Amino acid sequence: MKKQAFNPYLPSWEYIPDGEPYVFGDRVYVYGSHDFYNGYVFCMGDYVCWSAPVDNLGDWRYEGVIYPRNEDPLNKDGKMCLYAPDVTVGPDGRYYLYYVLDHVSVVSVAVSDTPAGRYGFYGYVHYEDGTRLGEREGDQPQFDPGLLTEGERTYLYTGFCARGDKSRTGAMATVLGPDMLTIVEDPVFVAPGCEYSEGTGFEGHEFFEAPSMRKVGDTYYFIYSSIVMHELCYATSKEPTKGFVYGGVLVSNCDLHMDSDKPADMPVAYGANNHGSMVEILGKWYIFYHRHTNGTWYSRQGCAEELTILPDGRIPQVELTSCGLNGGPLHGKGEYPAYIACRLFTDTPSVYVGGEKFPKIMQDGRDGDEEPGYIANIQDSATAGFKYFDCYGITKIKIRVRGYADGEFEVKTAWDGEVLARITVKNSNVWEEYASPITIPDGRQAIYLTYRGGGNASLLSFTLE
Repeated sequence: MKKQAFNPYLPSWEYIPDGEPYVFGDRVYVYGSHDFYNGYVFCMGDYVCWSAPVDNLGDWRYEGVIYPRNEDPLNKDGKMCLYAPDVTVGPDGRYYLYYVLDHVSVVSVAVSDTPAGRYGFYGYVHYEDGTRLGEREGDQPQFDPGLLTEGERTYLYTGFCARGDKSRTGAMATVLGPDMLTIVEDPVFVAPGCEYSEGTGFEGHEFFEAPSMRKVGDTYYFIYSSIVMHELCYATSKEPTKGFVYGGVLVSNCDLHMDSDKPADMPVAYGANNHGSMVEILGKWYIFYHRHTNGTWYSRQGCAEELTILPDGRIPQVELTSCGLNGGPLHGKGEYPAYIACRLFTDTPSVYVGGEKFPKIMQDGRDGDEEPGYIANIQDSATAGFKYFDCYGITKIKIRVRGYADGEFEVKTAWDGEVLARITVKNSNVWEEYASPITIPDGRQAIYLTYRGGGNASLLSFTLE
């Protein structure tokens, strides 16, 4: 039976950011880095892989560890982290995994005969004389490799450009030969960093990190994280290594710029860095990105939204939803976990994650414990939004709450809409269920829960009946 697809699309206890999605055969595979729940830095885990049938995007399967951090000869002691990877299929039909360790500036490569590995170390990207890319005089450090292979040529995109760092110019494209390691065309710059963007058309959305490339028809789409970090942007060209023109924002993990139901400059989720890419699945395009949990930068989870590519090639920015890969709204009745909230905010706006009074998505236990996610630190004015549901005949809503809180949850279908029900909650250190009659109009609706009162609550789930 087909499962509903949520955001995040993986289990609530899994933390796989920087997602690069690909369809191989009849499955979609996602490759990313691997954060830990309650981690203290980025990318603490080995590379793992998840996959799903192309016709059932709610049914994700764990493929296991595909590449351990100590497989690289430079990291035999395992002290370095595996940063965001990418995978491409070489001219020999094998699968090549590219990555950069966190304390070196060279690009490592691993290879496998199958999409989900296990991958084995293969070598380092290098010039014809053997010098590794990133170590020749004049090279800029390598970071966040993204790949596109066409025939016997593989285009490698790398780069990181922080504000104020004039030593970093922009995103680089390097062409590799059929052995997937040897450089046949030296690096060139394809998108500017913020220190070199004047007059380029990229101003305000300059390249920061996370380069990725996809081809749609005869157009190359360069996807990247901009200098403001929370947004994924794109630029287009008819050639893979030059001529890129800024196109726009694809997604913001705090939903900035979206004005369909709120002011465009109002953040409604707690964002930070972003990384992801596009994929076509059964004729539909999606953008994969990540969100931040646990009130920190270091426990990120993969999400996805459906894209619309217009006839002229432009891609409008998509809003954050709870049902990105579902193909439409979620069923309008049943119990839903609170961790699928796509909007989370208070009366104090914040673009970036962190803050003692902000709600956060977290879990009990330690990393790896298969404990359900929930929303914690719910204080006065905290709002959780869930989008969208195909509502019909709803007459009752129930919530599961714990914590030392004495107040009520307002139920609305818009963040600033009419209060349709009020659910009183009381102090409890275990999950308690509370209910209220409600009339929600039939049709496609959002559900918003806003807490008013004292104390600090946690929300595990809500049920529409």
